[in-house]
Amino acid sequence: MIDYPAARAVAMVVQTGSFEAAARELHVTPSAISQRVKQLEERLGVVLIERGTPCTATEKGEWLCRHIEHVGMLEQELREQLPGLGDPETPRQRVTLNIATNADSLGTWFLKAVSPFAQKTDYLFNIAIDDQDYTAEWLQRGRVLAAVTSLKKPVQGCHVTSLGSLRYHATASPAYIRRYFPEGVTLKALAEAPGLIFSQKDRLQHAWIRQTLGRSVSYPTHWLSSTQAFIDACLIGMGWGVNPAQLVKEHLACGRLVELVPGAVLDIPLYWQVNRLAAERLSALTQSVVATAKRALRR
Repeated sequence: MIDYPAARAVAMVVQTGSFEAAARELHVTPSAISQRVKQLEERLGVVLIERGTPCTATEKGEWLCRHIEHVGMLEQELREQLPGLGDPETPRQRVTLNIATNADSLGTWFLKAVSPFAQKTDYLFNIAIDDQDYTAEWLQRGRVLAAVTSLKKPVQGCHVTSLGSLRYHATASPAYIRRYFPEGVTLKALAEAPGLIFSQKDRLQHAWIRQTLGRSVSYPTHWLSSTQAFIDACLIGMGWGVNPAQLVKEHLACGRLVELVPGAVLDIPLYWQVNRLAAERLSALTQSVVATAKRALRR
């Protein structure tokens, strides 16, 4: 038999980041949480939580957390049919769904997709941010139940649905263009022009260069891990960057930003992958994600 109080303690430590916060959420003492986690780890013979600030789950711990997530959804479904089943004296624990998406989707259309589901249900969200080329790994490792990803092939144990393509424009301020590209955008000019990059995983700028000019090139970069900061940095002439069309449309229309190469857009196909065990219970979320993406993305 699974020791569910101990398993819930593990999941809450991971969710809140500390034993003390988990204790507050579960209305027990930190000592009780520590004992439950320790006894479960000793029983299983594996470490479930990496102690630190914050505490994080090991690979085995992540799988246990997803199981508790599934159990929570089942219990919530059962309470809807049998409202008198729960103890009225016991505070109800709301289920937090762990999903992953890329920063640009979150900054453009994804919140509009999950908001209707959040408003119609009691579910809470923990939305992890990673590059679209890497969010599928969160599914593979059991860290999330669903993800927006660039991976077309279904992750093992998941359903996949095409969402459409997020369009990007390579943009900079007019003053920046005059300074660094007086004779047009060339590989030689790009090698000297400061650009923007989101993280070590961000390959969008290089993908745009390869698509537009035939091959990539190294260039000086500013590191900015923020979708909005990318646009702000372009506006003030700090560098050039590849930005979502929805966020730069007005800036391009009024001339505050210009395209490095007019018409040279980059389309990134996106897919919604959801764990099969949760797919039925999250069907309303999937419908909302697909419907919103249909309006926001290019088909």
